[in-house]
Amino acid sequence: MNIIHLSPYDLSIAFSLILLLAIISFKNKLEVHRPLLIASIRATIQLSLVGLVLTFVFTTNNLYFVGGIWLIMLSAAGYEVMSRQKFKEKGIRRYSTGAFSMFISSFSVLILTLTVILKADPWYSPRYAIPILGMLLGNTMNGIALAMNTFSNLIKNNRAIIEQRLSLGETADESIKDYLTESSKTGMIPIINSMAASGLVSLPGMMTGQILAGNDASDAVKYQILILFLISACTGFGILVGLKLMKKRIFDSRDRYRMKDNFEI
Repeated sequence: MNIIHLSPYDLSIAFSLILLLAIISFKNKLEVHRPLLIASIRATIQLSLVGLVLTFVFTTNNLYFVGGIWLIMLSAAGYEVMSRQKFKEKGIRRYSTGAFSMFISSFSVLILTLTVILKADPWYSPRYAIPILGMLLGNTMNGIALAMNTFSNLIKNNRAIIEQRLSLGETADESIKDYLTESSKTGMIPIINSMAASGLVSLPGMMTGQILAGNDASDAVKYQILILFLISACTGFGILVGLKLMKKRIFDSRDRYRMKDNFEI
């Protein structure tokens, strides 16, 4: 099967749709045009640079290069998670909570996938290790950000209720159980919706990419099912770790509420 290659002219046609949307936003004062254009330009520059870097890394097959890219991806994802929080922690904790949550969940699942499921040779083969981690981090980042933002909002807005429940003898876990449940559900909504709609409403990105690249549809389906399961596991585990870390920083060792001392409100 011949692959249809895209020219800069082809991409400019697609970008014209972004420009049209930005113009409509500007004229109607929707205030979407500026972030939309900035995001489009950033995506173009970032993906172009990544393409050059990956071309080099794929040819060298070096663990140190792969590890460096992993570190950059994790750092960027950790920053994006905490930058989207309404209530931000002070100091390094502002970034460490999200980054550590994704490190524990995404990297453990990635290593399992490369060594046990795919049996890549070498196990850190950049052709598998980098794209798979990118999909895991991208989706896990969204789930963790939603869950943590929901949790911090609920905790802040219901502080009086939580302190009343604590004064009546409940533990910290008991006083915020409902908020943990609600936050976990919110964080898992995107991936659950994505799985439920796969095949009926949408053809997910990895499957579509493999089909466009000329791979067999049945193999593309298998890879997409694998990725959906991995993303779901990473998101769920990441949310659990992230919320647990937040809970430890909201309450002290004696189950006393201390959010006002730990967050920039």
